[in-house]
Amino acid sequence: MIGILIFLALSWALLFFIEKESLLALGFTPLLLRLKQFGLGFLISSFLCLAVTLALSALKAETWLLSDQFNIERLLSSVWYDLKSVFTEELIYRGAILYILIKKLGHKKAVLISAVAFGIYHWFSFGVIGSLFPMIYVLLLTGLMGFVWAYAFAKTKSIMLPFGLHLGWNVISNGLFSNGPLGEIALVASGGVEPEGIIMILGLVISVFVPPLVTWLFVKYWYKEYSLS
Repeated sequence: MIGILIFLALSWALLFFIEKESLLALGFTPLLLRLKQFGLGFLISSFLCLAVTLALSALKAETWLLSDQFNIERLLSSVWYDLKSVFTEELIYRGAILYILIKKLGHKKAVLISAVAFGIYHWFSFGVIGSLFPMIYVLLLTGLMGFVWAYAFAKTKSIMLPFGLHLGWNVISNGLFSNGPLGEIALVASGGVEPEGIIMILGLVISVFVPPLVTWLFVKYWYKEYSLS
């Protein structure tokens, strides 16, 4: 929580001294509309992560079993961890800096810069620095999602939709399917084989390109009442 307060303070300082704006420039109001955007984003991303994970599991012939370590307290701890980490990342990559970049450079350049920065950040958080193909994979995997989430900020002029999209994905991936830094939470994969050939390529397409494409279509065509500026 201290980290979030620090980033909120830094965000306020950037907005105030560069754009003469308050934190409300990040689109926390009107409250009901922003909560609706957050909720829809969370639901869409949750179902998308569930569908993609199960599709990839089918390609690998994996099954999912309830972890021996599962309990409600552990699950809630995972959700709380995701909530803090996602909000922190949103403040950094879809917050004041993106808002300022949009004002200075326009939404296209700003969204691209945010996406590349988000992808490079995950080189370090995923520990793939120095390995060429993993670096390319991670840059595409996280950079494309970062691009769509930054586009959601630009489209709605609010941090709330990308926050919901990001959190929905992480809660399902990390909590339900135990893919996060906290280890086993709810379900764990059992059995399966690593796909090869066309199946491996199909898996890469599903994991890298399907989530950002579906999310982009949702953002672009759901919120027609908003215009980019």
